[in-house]
Amino acid sequence: MSEPARRTGRDESEEERADRMWTELIQEVRVAQTGVQILFGFLLTVVFQQKYAELSHTDKTIYIVTVVLGASATGALIGPVSLHRLVAGRRVKPQAVRLAARLTSVGLFLLLATMTASLVLILRVATDGSLVTWVVAVVVVWYLVCWYGLPLWSRRRHTTR
Repeated sequence: MSEPARRTGRDESEEERADRMWTELIQEVRVAQTGVQILFGFLLTVVFQQKYAELSHTDKTIYIVTVVLGASATGALIGPVSLHRLVAGRRVKPQAVRLAARLTSVGLFLLLATMTASLVLILRVATDGSLVTWVVAVVVVWYLVCWYGLPLWSRRRHTTR
């Protein structure tokens, strides 16, 4: 049995809505994918630099955690493309859109964690370490405001019931 139709403010069927939402989601994922792939590619080169051997055990641990987070973010943000490819033509697009949206949300969270860990590592290596915590905290708050705070505020302020 199918779910009851929801009013979307548009005159579109569930399939048309799924098509539109899929297109919008893929455009969003492209932006995030590019960022995470560039960051992940950069991270992969660090271990091959001479300075890597000079890092403290703590910094090497931060680096490894950062690479794992970057790999995980990459997987989550590429996941919607694979999902679409594997379910195309199976008449499950509304369900696929919901799953792809969840994967994208997880990927964005992992990207936030990757960027945070990268910033910690870079600032620990590039500075004497005294302001690392504060600088990272300010940047993470900025990310949270831009990625979650403003969108949630806008959704609450502008959503009609």
